[in-house]
Amino acid sequence: MGIDPGLTRCGVGVVDGRPGAPGTMIAVGVVRTDPEAPLADRLLSLDDGLRAYLEEYEPEAVAVERVFSQHNVASVIGTAQASGIAILSGARLGLPTATYTPSEVKSAVCGNGTADKRQVTAMVTRILRLKEAPKPADAADALAIAICHLWRGGVKARIAAAVNKESSR
Repeated sequence: MGIDPGLTRCGVGVVDGRPGAPGTMIAVGVVRTDPEAPLADRLLSLDDGLRAYLEEYEPEAVAVERVFSQHNVASVIGTAQASGIAILSGARLGLPTATYTPSEVKSAVCGNGTADKRQVTAMVTRILRLKEAPKPADAADALAIAICHLWRGGVKARIAAAVNKESSR
């Protein structure tokens, strides 16, 4: 399950497949919170929405887009808070969790770490063989994160396991 964290709109995408092969979209959507609600209520609402996806679709792993520096400090704080809730939602169920930078996701899906949103959405649509592009952009981004993890997560996990094995010697 890929999650594009956001405090007002949090994209969620569930994909099934294997590395190097076109995947299948299982679910896509957005968990929304009321921007006028108190922060604690918004975080709880986000957690409830993500939990509903996790319980319904039972993914094997959760991948979250890593927060990166933005010019709008208030926006990055909200995104970081949403990211923490997203990671916690998977960890609470004992699922492996991973984070990817936006450029890692773009590189995995488009072959170019500087691809724009239009290019990412076009490639997600092609890779998952969808009849139309997923909307809104948060949902398309969540599917891109899921594809990134599907294709790169296994390699990333094997490298981490090898490093841990080597360091314990």
